[in-house]
Amino acid sequence: MQFSLYSEMQYWGGKPREQLYAEVMEQVVNADRLGFDAYALIEHFFFDRFSISPDPAAFFAACAQRTRNIRFRTLMHVLPYHNPAVLASRIGAIDILTEGRYEFGVARGHGWVPTKAGVNPLETKELYEEGLEILLKALENERFSHDGTYFQIDDSHITPRPTHRFRMFAGGTSNSTYEMAGEKGWAMCVPPLLSYEMLREPLDVYRDSCARHGNEPDIVWIHACYIDDDRDTALREAEAGMRGFLRGNASPLTAGGELPDADVLRASGFGFYASGIMEALAETPYEKLIEDDIVWVGTPADVIERIEAVQAVCAGLTEISITVNAGGAEHWQAIKQQELFASRVMPHFGRGPASAAAGGRVPPAAGAF
Repeated sequence: MQFSLYSEMQYWGGKPREQLYAEVMEQVVNADRLGFDAYALIEHFFFDRFSISPDPAAFFAACAQRTRNIRFRTLMHVLPYHNPAVLASRIGAIDILTEGRYEFGVARGHGWVPTKAGVNPLETKELYEEGLEILLKALENERFSHDGTYFQIDDSHITPRPTHRFRMFAGGTSNSTYEMAGEKGWAMCVPPLLSYEMLREPLDVYRDSCARHGNEPDIVWIHACYIDDDRDTALREAEAGMRGFLRGNASPLTAGGELPDADVLRASGFGFYASGIMEALAETPYEKLIEDDIVWVGTPADVIERIEAVQAVCAGLTEISITVNAGGAEHWQAIKQQELFASRVMPHFGRGPASAAAGGRVPPAAGAF
């Protein structure tokens, strides 16, 4: 079992943005010392309470100078907003700057981003698919060409070229994404705010696709987590951050006037954002978030029990990724969670700071290029 950290770098004010960046970097450095396998950060634009992390690769290049073993993971590069051949070159550079510790996923992105970036929402699916085709060509081949709808490339190449195969990641809620990830042998990151029962069907699609294409499932389970040896203390300290985490995820929807019309969302495959699901989830009572397994809050034994429950039903689970700085949580809380999780939870699964650090880097998934 691998253990990692996942952050959206939500910004809720009360401090300079520079301070939040410095605090998250300290959290990455501390995670490396404790033996966590990876630190994942989303790539997201335009909405502070969702994230102020538009360029994780640049942030990771800085973190690499202060760490030794931890891997750096962008979840996800949102392809409709990148020139894919240029992005491939940037990936080659970050691979050098992180000494081969970089890994990433790709995605179409959220439905509230296209109009803010000047991209037609109706074209994002085609931009994503064509961009992915070019990105893989650029990373896999010494020279490549492409004749498509949005890009025409004649006998190109990238520099610097990556020197190893990457572990690749997919994420989302649509069955087509799970089918593709299984076909390509990519790791599948589950959304951080859903229970297993809500994900059973797409995960079955993923496992079936893996089996049909000769790949092993590689499932990364993401959950916001807060623990203390005293359950009441954990419940009290976690409440503001857990509520903020959900409200931050829903903030582009609840701000008003930030989304295209519902008809445009549905026509472009973004119907989820017109469904009201996220807005309702953001207003779910705190106690129900815990009861329904949306977030993990309690003692180390409570969280171990939750992880074992996922293990029991989720064939192909390879990694638990926790969020410890959710919803504007204080820096001291994030550090406390890293320390407690590494010392109280990871050893139960045969992983402590010493064994994790010794394990260091893991080989890329079979389907990585």
